[in-house]
Amino acid sequence: MNRVKSTLLCNAVDYSDERVSCLKLTPTNYVGTDNLLQNKLGKINADYTPTKGFTTAYSKGDILVGNIRPYLKKIWYANNDGGSSPDVLTFKVKEDFDSKFVFYSLIRDDFFAHMMRGSKGTKMPRGDKNQVLSFLIPDLEIKVQKKISDVLSSIDAKIELNNKVNLELEELAITLFNYWFVQFDFPDKNGKPYKRSGGKMEWNETIKREIPDGWKDGELQDIANITMGQSPAGDTYNENQEGVIFFQGCTDFGNRFPTIRQYTTKPARFAKEGDILLSVRAPVGTLNIAKEDCCIGRGLASLNSKDNCLPYLFGVMLNLKQIFDRRNVDGTTFGSITKDDLFSLKIIKPENAVLKKYNSIVNPIFQKQNKIELENLELIKLRDWLIPLLMNGQISASK
Repeated sequence: MNRVKSTLLCNAVDYSDERVSCLKLTPTNYVGTDNLLQNKLGKINADYTPTKGFTTAYSKGDILVGNIRPYLKKIWYANNDGGSSPDVLTFKVKEDFDSKFVFYSLIRDDFFAHMMRGSKGTKMPRGDKNQVLSFLIPDLEIKVQKKISDVLSSIDAKIELNNKVNLELEELAITLFNYWFVQFDFPDKNGKPYKRSGGKMEWNETIKREIPDGWKDGELQDIANITMGQSPAGDTYNENQEGVIFFQGCTDFGNRFPTIRQYTTKPARFAKEGDILLSVRAPVGTLNIAKEDCCIGRGLASLNSKDNCLPYLFGVMLNLKQIFDRRNVDGTTFGSITKDDLFSLKIIKPENAVLKKYNSIVNPIFQKQNKIELENLELIKLRDWLIPLLMNGQISASK
C-alpha cells in the first residue's frame, strides 16, 4: 500500500470573511457554541439569536467547528446559509477539495486533539486559529475524495433520517402528554376527551388551577425516586476504562444518551440503566437517559418512576423545563437547583388507571426512540471506523 500524501488544512480551507446582518438570523440559521451538539452530533435550533450588528456568514457546504473547549467535539456540515458566532470557526473549502471530504477529515478525534494541543486557557480552553490550520489532512485526487465522501455520506443520510423519525416521535409524545395531563382531555370511560366532554373538574389550591376529579397535587419525590449526584475525588478520574462509567454533568450528553468519556475508580452515587439523567447545574433541566449503570457527579441527578411509568415521568420533566429555564437566567452566573427544590417541585398526580392507559400507548413510542438512537450510535461507530481506513487507502471506496 502506497503512503497517502498529506497537506496542511490551510491549503484546503479559508476562514469565512463574509458578514451577515443579525436582522437576517433566525433560530434555524444561527449557529453558536450553545446549539452545536457535542460529540460530533451536528446542531439544533438556537435558543438565542443576536439582533444587532453583523456576524460571520456561512454558506451551504461550509464547515463549522466550536472553538471553545474543543474536547467537546462540536462540528457541523452546513446544509443552509446563515450566520455564526465569533466562537465558531467557519471554514470555506477551496475549489480543489471536496467539502464533504474535508468535513470527514476533520470529524476525526485526532483533529480535536490537535485543537486542544494548541488551545489557550485552562477552564475554558480556546483553539488557536493559526494552529488549527496546521492540521494535516489527506491529499487525494478530487475524484477519490468524492468517492470517499459518497460512502460516508450514505451512512450520515441514514443517521439524519433516523433523527427526523425520532423528532417526529418526540413531538407526538409531547403532544399526547399535553393533551392528557395539561389540557386534561385524556379519554374518559366512553373514549371521549375528558374535559371537553364535561368531565368533573375541581379547583386545587396548591396547583392554583382546576384538575380532574380524583386527581391530587403532589411533589416530584412522590412520583420519582431521585438520586443527587456526588463527585468522587478528581484523582480517581480516568479515560482508560478503569472502574465505573462516570458523568460529572451534562458535558457528554447526546440526543438521548450520553457518550462515555470518563471513568472513576471510586464511585459515590449511581444511576441505573434506563434512569433519567437531569442536569442540576447550568444548563439546568437538560435531560438524557442512562444507557448503562453509571456513576453520577454533582452536576446531575437521576430519576426513575415510582409508578413504573417512565414515559410519564419523562414528560413531567420536559414540562417542568420551563421552570428550569427560568433558573438558568435568574441573574446568577450559573443556574442550579438544590436537592430540596428538586424534590419539592409541584406536580399533578393522575389516577393510576389513567397512568396505566397512557403508559400502554406512549411506552412503545418511548422504546422505539431508544432503539433508533442506539442504531444511530452504531452507525456513528461504523462511520468513524471507516474514515481512517478510507482516508489511508486501506480499503477502497471504488463503486
